[in-house]
Formats: sequence, structure tokens, C-alpha cells
Amino acid sequence: MTLPSFRYHPDPIASGSVAPSGAACRACGQARGYIYTGPVYAEEELEDALCPWCIADGSAAARFDADFVDPAGVGDVGRWSTVPAAVAEEVAKRTPGFTGWQQERWWTHCGDAAAFLGRTGHPELVTRWPEAIEALRLEIGFKGKDWDDYLHSLDAEGSPTGYVFRCRHCGALGGYSDFH
Repeated sequence: MTLPSFRYHPDPIASGSVAPSGAACRACGQARGYIYTGPVYAEEELEDALCPWCIADGSAAARFDADFVDPAGVGDVGRWSTVPAAVAEEVAKRTPGFTGWQQERWWTHCGDAAAFLGRTGHPELVTRWPEAIEALRLEIGFKGKDWDDYLHSLDAEGSPTGYVFRCRHCGALGGYSDFH
């Protein structure tokens, strides 16, 4: 079965937010072969309980009054490009989120939310997303040896971790990093 398309999270399987599963979705009751593994902000415990289709059509958010991304973190209000409320709502309620060490933020650029590409460490940055290195440096604010040490310590599965996004309009890469 083909996954639904998410404009702001184009490959949720590669990013680890969706995984193959035989579990039935708590929203629709169907076992469709995939389950969402990212964060859910709701009253009910919904870990590994929702299918990507119910996220895409908004029925999971409506049924459980759930968000998959903190709406206040879309654009990290005041730090990145401001986006229309409808964009923040689509990211929060109809887009798979991702897991970070701290409160996740969604990079914005050109007046829109960007597409989440994935978690990154130093090796992935250098080989897959070298254009994002300067954006991550500017975001954390480190310089010189502090930045060099921090850059080399980035770990996609450890801490600190980078989160890379691509602007849907100009193609620029951006994002941020965090640690526990």
C-alpha cells in the first residue's frame, strides 16, 4: 500500500517517523501495514497507535484532539520565517512529526514550513547535506574551535543531533540542533 503524501515530511519512513507494522490504527481500526512512531500531543496515550492515512486526512487529530508537532514550534516564533496559521495547522495536525531531544521545532523559510529531511550527525551532514552546515552553525551560534568540536560531535542517533529541512520554494537547507 502506498503511503499518503506529506508536503512537509516527504519521507517519514526514512526519517523514522513511520514504520512497517501489523498494528491496527486506533483512529480507523485498520491495519494498513504502517504505523506512526513519532510524538503525539494528546490526552490519550497514542504511542505507535495511529496510521499515516489518519494523520494525513486529519481524522486522528480531530478524533483525539492531537497535535503531531507543537504549533508554537512551527517557525520557532520570532526566529525564523513567519507562516500563515493554515500552514502551522497542517504541520501540527496533518503531518508526521519527529522525535528530538528537546521540544521539536519546525524550520520555516520563504514564508512556508520547510520539508523535514531527517536527523543528522556529522557524517550525514558532510556526505548528504553539506549545504546545511552553515545554517546549523548560525542557529547554535558557536564559532571557531567550539563550533568545530560541536560539529564533529553531532550524532544522528545520539546527542547532540541535527535536524535538517529543505525550503519547498528556494531549496535552501536549514534546521537546528539540540542535545539532552
